[in-house]
This record gives sequence, structure tokens and C-alpha cells, in this order.
Amino acid sequence: MAKSTTEYVCTECGAASPRWLGRCPSCGKFNTMAEEIIKPAEKSEKTRGAAYAVKAKKLSEITHESYGRTTSGIDEFDNVLGGGIVAGSLILLGGDPGIGKSTLLTQIAAHLSKNKKVLYFSAEESCSQVKMRAKRLDLDADDFYIINETCIDGLENELDGVEYCIIDSIQAVYTDDLSSSSGSVGQVRECASKIMRIAKSRAITFFIVGHVTKEGALAGPKVLEHIMDTVLYFEGEKQENFRILRAVKNRFGNLSEVGVFEMTESGIKTVSDYSGIFLSESRGEEAGSAVTPAQTGARCMNVEIQSLVCKTSFGQPRRMPLGIDYNKLVLLIAVLEKRCSVPLGSFDVYVNAMGGIKLNEPSCDLAVCAALASAYLGKPIDKYVAVFGEVGLTGEVRAISYCEKRVQECIKMGFKKILLPAKNMKSVAKYADKIAIVPILYVNTMIKNLFKD
Repeated sequence: MAKSTTEYVCTECGAASPRWLGRCPSCGKFNTMAEEIIKPAEKSEKTRGAAYAVKAKKLSEITHESYGRTTSGIDEFDNVLGGGIVAGSLILLGGDPGIGKSTLLTQIAAHLSKNKKVLYFSAEESCSQVKMRAKRLDLDADDFYIINETCIDGLENELDGVEYCIIDSIQAVYTDDLSSSSGSVGQVRECASKIMRIAKSRAITFFIVGHVTKEGALAGPKVLEHIMDTVLYFEGEKQENFRILRAVKNRFGNLSEVGVFEMTESGIKTVSDYSGIFLSESRGEEAGSAVTPAQTGARCMNVEIQSLVCKTSFGQPRRMPLGIDYNKLVLLIAVLEKRCSVPLGSFDVYVNAMGGIKLNEPSCDLAVCAALASAYLGKPIDKYVAVFGEVGLTGEVRAISYCEKRVQECIKMGFKKILLPAKNMKSVAKYADKIAIVPILYVNTMIKNLFKD
């Protein structure tokens, strides 16, 4: 029989070391190396031979499988998944404590249990607590099953006839195969592997709740995200009622989809009108704001970008973006200073995307530049003007994708003027009778157009 070995694994990044280290050599974090006992798996001759019994097939010989989808009862959740829940998939839902992960999954379980058998595997809350939540949300949840357990080894015995299972949470469960405590890198990895095996062999859909670190990333090893079919992040400020559900991985749909929800006393509700979330009522009255049509997955929504420029009180000026990439902001400040004579080198710069949404696409570059120029010059931009385009280091405004869809969204929202890349002009010329379209070649041209006086 092979001997068990001991190794030290980083709880942040999963790096392993044969001895304890005060600082992880991989991620650089201190006091994150935890001891784990590794037991080598024992294989019988029968199992060893069966592992290599699978034969390769030609791609033409493989039959196409269509994945049926089931509605979750929440439209925005279905949109983020790509149209509904795929049978036998693994869905990981991460988010800050108290953001509403368990509430969302309880509502989904109550809807699915009307026609399917659903099991709620609660490792953090007692059965009575789950029932209290369902009663508070006024859910018809009498038909879904609940179990309060932390050891996942007996889970498979409870899955007879179950089509949907919720694990709350993966960091709170453990397996007896490892001696380390629940939440450790080894336990999370092993429990996730067992769940994946059950899901694929028995076509059971699993919703798995995952904790996040203080940096906002999912806690545990990266292999946890690798083996999942879909990874979702539930984001938002606890002080606000609005929540954003973002897909960062989706094997059955678009990974850039975003769903918007509102937390109410009766549970989580979908939000279909985004104008009140990502646009402020007072835009256009003060300097420093610009509106851009942002494409998130299959939908387009107008988002207001606000900026504040003030003289620095320190030796090093601060750059504080929220919803905008930090490196992108620094790059755009350099372009404004070098190509447009907007000296921001001695000013503190603060940029915020309204509603807590994160804008990662390059089309928002021109709107960020417009907001910064407006804040520096002290001149507001008209509330019915929208701006979009990618900005290069030479100050050139480059063409972007989904241009027609962005213009259509601006027309629908009542905007009167839109500034866009000149290279996209040909595709949107047909909308010239509905909205004033201004082609932009360089950033300084955009600034002159917006602030003519």
C-alpha cells in the first residue's frame, strides 16, 4: 500500500510546496500555506484496464446532441445562461456575503420543484433557516427537498430521481477521503470533482455557491472554475437594491451576458428598464459626464460615465476608476495630455461607470475621454448626446463592432446626436434622418465638436 504524503498548498492560488513557507512563491501572499495529506488513489487491475477501454472516433461518426433548456422562472437569469438551464450542467455562482446568492437559488429551486425533483444541500444553514427564507419570500416551495449536511460522501445516495441539486456552499462541504478541513484547496478540488462526476454520469444539474476572496475572486483553486460549465458572479453594493449577474464562463452561451436584478422585500426581481440604473436624471447639468451605448452580450444599454478632475494635494496624482480598467484610464489620460493638450498630469482623476456595471470593451474609450475633457474644461455635455469609439495611442478613433445596434439603442432612448468612429459611418448612414451622426477621426476633433465655444 502506498504511503500518504504531506504537502503545503496555498489557499489563494493552489500552489504546492513540500515544506511550509511564510510567503507563497507563486502569488506572493503571506501565511497562506496550509498542510494537506495526499493519499494516492488505489486502482485495481480491473479499474486500471477499464480506464483505457475507450476508443477514438472520427468527428464524422459522432452524433450531434441538442441540449434542451429549462426556464428558471427568472428571465434575466435565463438570458445570462444563454436561454435557460442545460440538463447535466455545472453552474457556479459566486459573490460577496449577503449579496443574495442563496435567495436567488431558493427562488429558482421553488420554481423548478413545481415539475421536477429538486434537492437543496445546505451546508451553512439549517433546514429551518431555509424554510424561513422561503416563507419570507412567499414561495410555493413545499415540494423541494432539503438536507443539512457538510459531508458530501453521502450525497449520491440522496439523488434518486433528483434532476436539480443546489450545493450551498462548496467551501463548507468536505469529503472523508482527505483529512484536511473543509474550505481548503484539496477539499474544494476533490468535492468539485465528485460533483462533476455525478452530474455528467446521471445528467443532474448542479447549482454550486462559491465564496469570494477580499479581492473579489472566487476562493479556492482555479481548477474549481475550470471544471464548471458556467461561472457566474453576483455583484452589487449591499447598500443599494440593484444587483448585476455576470457570466465569466459559459460553455452553452455568450460569456459576456449581463443580467440586472432588484433586491426587494419579496425577493429578487428582474429589471427590464435600465435607463434609471445606468443613467442619472441630472446628467447634462454638471460637467464631467458622458453617455455611451455599451454592448454586453446580446443586449445594448446606455451607460453614463462620470468623472471628477481636481488639483492633487499629494506629490503623486491619484487615478481612481470604478467600472473602468485602471490601465486603460492611465492610457487615455496620456493620450489626452499628449494629443489633445488636456494637461491632467498634476490632477487627481476619478472615473465611475453608473450603476456598478463594469465596462471592459474598447468602445467606451471615447466616452471616457469626453467625460475627462468635460470635467477639466468645466463644460457639461448635452444630455441627449452619446459618444462611443475605440481610442488608439496616436489619438485616432478606431472602428468598433455592433455599431448599428448602438445607434438603434440611442434612437430608442431619445438621443438627438451621436459621435462615432468615421470608419463606421457607412454602416449607419441610413439612420441620418433619425439622429444627428457626427463622424470622428481623432480625439481632439471630438473635443472641438463637443465644446465649440
